[in-house]
Amino acid sequence: MRKPGPQLRLAALLCVLAPLSAPAQEQKAVTEPVPVFDKSFLSSRKNTAAGKEVWDSQCRHCHGAAAYPGKAPKLNPGALTPDFIYERVTYGFGKMPGWKDVFSIDQRKSVVAYIKSNGFSP
Repeated sequence: MRKPGPQLRLAALLCVLAPLSAPAQEQKAVTEPVPVFDKSFLSSRKNTAAGKEVWDSQCRHCHGAAAYPGKAPKLNPGALTPDFIYERVTYGFGKMPGWKDVFSIDQRKSVVAYIKSNGFSP
């Protein structure tokens, strides 16, 4: 019996490796609805204080004044809608990780309240 030629070996190798190199099928991300951010929620001292606590424990490392220049963009809260901030905090963007699996909905909402508050200071 003859040994298989290089072409046959290459074809067999490709058949074995092709499924491994194909990109994994992306599952559709299960997105949660964006909460409603009304003025009373955003201006609540309780919510902004809770958001500041989360911000100081996690977000400040990359977005805080000591992190500049370079780690993460400076935030301009006046130019950002609460929905936009919530989606970025929840799902991340670019190199920023999403925090959906780390922080509860209430914690992520409170971060939005803090960022949109007059007391926000990166």
